[in-house]
Amino acid sequence: MPPVEQLSLLTADAWRAREEAHQQRVRRYSAPYLARRSAGRKHPVEDFLFTYYTQKPGQLLRWHPGAGVVLTGAGAAARGGWKHYRTLDDGGLTAAGLPSGCVAVTFDRGAFLADRREAVAFADIILRGTAARPAQFGCFGLHEWAMVYRQDKFDLRHEYLQLRLGSAGTDKVVEDNRIRCSHFDAFRFYTPDASGLNELSPSRENQRHLEQPGCLHANMDLYKWAYKLLPALPSELVMDCFELSWRIRTMDMQASPYDLEEWGYPPIAIETPEGKAAYVEHQRAFAAEAALLRGRLADALAPLTATATP
Repeated sequence: MPPVEQLSLLTADAWRAREEAHQQRVRRYSAPYLARRSAGRKHPVEDFLFTYYTQKPGQLLRWHPGAGVVLTGAGAAARGGWKHYRTLDDGGLTAAGLPSGCVAVTFDRGAFLADRREAVAFADIILRGTAARPAQFGCFGLHEWAMVYRQDKFDLRHEYLQLRLGSAGTDKVVEDNRIRCSHFDAFRFYTPDASGLNELSPSRENQRHLEQPGCLHANMDLYKWAYKLLPALPSELVMDCFELSWRIRTMDMQASPYDLEEWGYPPIAIETPEGKAAYVEHQRAFAAEAALLRGRLADALAPLTATATP
């Protein structure tokens, strides 16, 4: 028998304030992106979270309180038609301490699980499995270099970025270093010649076994798991994951083979001992932050995973 859902009441003033704070937080990132897109301009770092991931700015802007929270007031009524929300009946109103006839809405766990049961179970496997493995800190961001290895042979060109060391210099860095990427969604973008140099063979099938908490991309993907589970999670948690992913992307590109000086990003020269040390220092700090967020995501999922598997 599924557990009885415990509901907490959020007054109209309280949730409106949280909604406004969330939207201001999102617009700090989304407004410049939308302005660039409208003008036909691109940014190699700041566009990524809106183009690589499937959550669009308008979707991110929409605030959700998460599971177990009841919203009241005129604005709440409109949410009754939102996907995976439900309007409380008289029994629900009584349980929430509200008078009969009051309009109140909350997350619809039953409808959500009917649609997203497998996604909830898979996210839980990834989050808990990743947290249980030892972190690896010896990749030095070489996945980005492997994506352009022997680019001349494959006629690959980034439309507006240049390689900091040129093609030959970039290829030498790849050849002189151990390539051990554990993340499939980085590995799948390797050039054909680079794929065979990777010591691991990440795939979608073995992802649940290879993801490890030192990986920059696994930690960036906390944002992906968070938004895929909306509206079961509070939007504040989603934005905490987004902002960590934003900062990781910045460092990832600084350590990449691209010359981003004109964009205001000094390189982390991972081809040098000093650059490798700087990379690992950042990587360890991000892993520590991600561990806390991964735990918060797992905790938020716990009431759902209790009924997510048959």
